[in-house]
Formats: sequence, structure tokens, C-alpha cells
Amino acid sequence: MNRDYYEVLGLSRSASKDEIKKAYRKLAMKYHPDKNPDNGEAEEHFKEVNEAYEVLSNDDKRRRYDQFGHAGVGSSASSQSGAYGAGTGDFGDIFSAFNDMFGGGGRSGGGSPFGFEDVFGGGTRRSRSSAGIRGSDLKIRLKLTLEEIAKGVEKTLKIRKQIPCEVCGGTGSKTGNLETCPTCQGTGEVRQASKTMFGQFVNITACPTCGGEGKVVKDRCTSCHGDGIKQGETTVKVNIPAGVEDGNYLTLRGQGNAGPRGGSSGDLIVVVEEITHKLFVRRGDDIIYNLPVSYADMVLGTKVEVPTLEGRVKLTVPPGTQPNTMLRISGKGIGHLKSPGRGDHLVRVNVYIPKDLSHRDKELLKEMKRSDHLVPDEKTDHEKSFFEKARDIFG
Repeated sequence: MNRDYYEVLGLSRSASKDEIKKAYRKLAMKYHPDKNPDNGEAEEHFKEVNEAYEVLSNDDKRRRYDQFGHAGVGSSASSQSGAYGAGTGDFGDIFSAFNDMFGGGGRSGGGSPFGFEDVFGGGTRRSRSSAGIRGSDLKIRLKLTLEEIAKGVEKTLKIRKQIPCEVCGGTGSKTGNLETCPTCQGTGEVRQASKTMFGQFVNITACPTCGGEGKVVKDRCTSCHGDGIKQGETTVKVNIPAGVEDGNYLTLRGQGNAGPRGGSSGDLIVVVEEITHKLFVRRGDDIIYNLPVSYADMVLGTKVEVPTLEGRVKLTVPPGTQPNTMLRISGKGIGHLKSPGRGDHLVRVNVYIPKDLSHRDKELLKEMKRSDHLVPDEKTDHEKSFFEKARDIFG
């Protein structure tokens, strides 16, 4: 089973393009086969990272993946990403990652033995964002009835989550001011370089002083202890479209936990859980209802009322209806998720077999058995063949 692409890159679902590129560069450098010779596991990780980057770096593919998962992008990611490529990704950024791997840092730092800077114009870096750490995502399960799924529904959810501190305005500081981190000078990252026979390797990690934020709090807020967030409760409205299925999910951007010290909020992932119905069985966008009918009504025909998702409707059972016959009530099923219209309400007709019979009922049934029209006709070719075979088997 394919891993979630965001999980592969170690990102949240609201990650920016820059964050996706940074995560890719870091992992590509870590798992590149040239750095891990004869390591099959590292090569598989490298292919997996390339496949994830190929999808998430493309706006259209990422949109389809966010909505439908791996089914939304099919096999395009794996088919377009070579063993050492990333499909339609940013090649300048890719080779910038390799530049770090093989001793980047410009000519003053020894230069790259493969000359990627000269060929692709690399060597420049963007400083780490100082907007704070992003809040974590939240996931909840939302139970829905078939009636709600059939037409779609708006739900108001009460969510317990981390919210910005009201005392300090989410900054974590009494004064509301943050200072530039003295360790990383505001970049949010520290680098350690080491030279080998293959060139210079650069290890980039989050700054241990500021945790990658680039800012530090000097005068901490006493209410949130400098975190800028507190536990709270909010209400969120979510519109569920018709036709969703058990396990489908919706992502509400920015409705998750607030980020510490002014960081952006995570996402709220709402997973649909379909409640089993007492009367109906779902088959795609169609609804199936089992209707027991007496033998006499199946032979003579009848009109009955049957329940649907929108109330009871009248249904005609034609004379001579056979057991397990499906009668269709058009447009009374579940709304289609990706197109207009609705499924159908299917009524499966079966013979009702009573267990307790009166003496009078038994006499009537015995009388019916004596009628040639109420028992199977042995004279037809098909049925005659059946009875002949039965006699051969049982004598």
C-alpha cells in the first residue's frame, strides 16, 4: 500500500511549496544512491521521496491527491518519476539539493566537484521563514446517516483545540515583541560542514535555540508560559456533499491547532463514518430494501407502501412476480458525489413464509397443492429434465 505523500516528506497537508521543496531536498540528499551505495532500502526511500515530490510540487496533481488520495493521481507519479528524477519538479531546486550533498557552498567552500552551480546557476538559498511553527493537524470522525448522505448536510462541530493566547495575542511575550535568535541570526537553521575525499558535506538542522522559528521570547507571557497558545474550544461549520462514503474525508484548512507564537494553524481533517441503517442496504448510490410479500400477492399482484429515504411511497407488485425480483423506484437513492442526479431505490421482493399456521390455513394449502396450476409443470423440457435427473439420483 502506498504511503501518504505528506507522511513521506514529513509535512502537514497545508505545507507551502517552499516547505515541500525544502523537505524534498533534505530527504533526497539523505537517501541518494550515490551517498548510500549498495543500499537497496535507501534507494527505495529515494524513489518514494521523488514520487511524493512529483505529485505535491504540481498544483493540479496535488489538488486531485488532496481530494481523492492515490486514486486521484493514479500511477502517474510512479510512472513519470525515474529512479533519479522527480518528474515535472523544479530541477533547479533538485540540483541545489545535490549541490549540498556533493560539497556546495560556492567556490569559496571548495566548490562542487560536479559543477552544478556553474551549469544550473545554483548556490543561492532562501532563509527559513520566521512566521513561527505551524500548528498540528486535528482529525475527527463524523457519523452520518444515509438520509444525511443522500442529500448532503451542513454540520456544526464543537472542537477542542489549541487557540492563540488572548493575553499576549499569541506572541508568547508580555510586550508582544520577539527578538532575533542569537544562535542562527534569524534563519531558523544551523549548518555543520565536514570535508571528505568526495567533497564537502553540509548537514542542515533546525536551530536548537529557537526550534527553527528564527525568533526567541525574552519576557514570557505568564498566561501561556511563552507558548502563545492555550487549550480552548471553538465551533466549526462543515458542508458535507451528497454521495460521500465511509472513510472519505474533508480537509478544512487552518481549522486545526493554532501554531505557537503566531505560527499558522494546522488543518482539521473530518473523516466520514457511515451509520448502518436499520432498513436499507447501500450499494454505491443505490438503496436496497427487502420487501416480504405473501404468496397470493405475488401471484395475483398487489399495491403496497414501502419506506424510502424520503418517506413512504406506493409501489405496484405485478402479477406473477418471482422471488428475488428487483423493482426500481428511480431517483430515490443517494445523490451522486461527482455529477448531478441521484441513484435509485431498489426493492427486492421475496415470498413471506409463515411459521405458525391454523388448521384452516393448512387445509387451504392442501387444497392448493391439488391444483395443477399452483405446482411446477413437469411437462416443460427444462423442468422435465430436472425431474428425470432427480429420479435417476433418488430412484
